Amino acid sequence: MRRAGIYTYRGMYACRATFEHTWQQRNTMKRQSDVVLLLSAAAGTLLGTAAGAHHSGEMFEPEKTITLTGTVQEFRYINPHSWLIVDIDNDDGTTTTWGFEAEGPQDLIHGGVRKSDLPPGAKITVTGRPMRDGRPAAIWSVIVKEDGTLLNWRTPGPDTAP
Repeated sequence: MRRAGIYTYRGMYACRATFEHTWQQRNTMKRQSDVVLLLSAAAGTLLGTAAGAHHSGEMFEPEKTITLTGTVQEFRYINPHSWLIVDIDNDDGTTTTWGFEAEGPQDLIHGGVRKSDLPPGAKITVTGRPMRDGRPAAIWSVIVKEDGTLLNWRTPGPDTAP
């Protein structure tokens, strides 16, 4: 028997207000989950872009390389990127301090480069891709120590220079 305002649902009696309330809750939860999904997608896109920008080599010349000879001032063997600070003697008698960026210690160790390989005062020849804006910095590709040892952190183990 059906009375006004009372409906059966799976063998249970409920009033119309209960059905409407349940339906509204369902719609509200669906809208909330849609908003969370949309915000998560937006955050993922933004964070992915930032990470890509951080790991891009856009600040360095894509084709040009430089080779400089100098003296190690300091090797900052740190995360997320290591920096080799080198004093380069110029032809006019002045000295320019250059910074050469490399990956963090975990990648350098995998490539056979230890902090002790480049102590202050060591004479080296370093090849890298310079910064586009002309500042005295580059991303290091290869280093040749005074004894001929080649430090190329992109290939495992030290090599001998040709």
